[in-house]
Amino acid sequence: MSTLRAIGGKCRALLAAAKTSTIDSSATKTAKRSKKPAASDSGAPKGILKPVPVSPTLRDFIGAPEAPRTEVVKKVWAYIKLHDLQNPENKREIICDEKLKALFSGKDRVGFLEIAKLLSVHFVKTA
Repeated sequence: MSTLRAIGGKCRALLAAAKTSTIDSSATKTAKRSKKPAASDSGAPKGILKPVPVSPTLRDFIGAPEAPRTEVVKKVWAYIKLHDLQNPENKREIICDEKLKALFSGKDRVGFLEIAKLLSVHFVKTA
C-alpha cells in the first residue's frame, strides 16, 4: 500500500510539471504567432470600420458628416427599436416611417437583410 501511495504521489508531481511546461510552450507559440510587423500596426481603422463621407440624407439622420458603415447600421437599428417599427407579426420586416422612407428609397416596408444594401448608396465613394 505504501508503495502505491509513493508512486501515486510522484505521478501527480510529474503531471503537474507536465501541465506547467505545456502551458508555457503554448503561451510561447501564441506569443510568436501574434507578433505582426510594425508597418501594418498603424492603428487606423480599415474596411467597414473606417469612417467615410455620407450623403446629405444620411447626414441628417445620424448627425455626422462621416461615419463607419457599422455605426450607421447600429444607429438605424437603434432608431427602429426606439420607435417600434418592426412588424409585430413578422419581426424580419421593418415598417418605414418618413425618416426611414427617405433613407430606403421611399419604400414602405423593408426586410432586415435589405438594410445594409439600401444604405450603401448613401456612402460617398472616395478615390
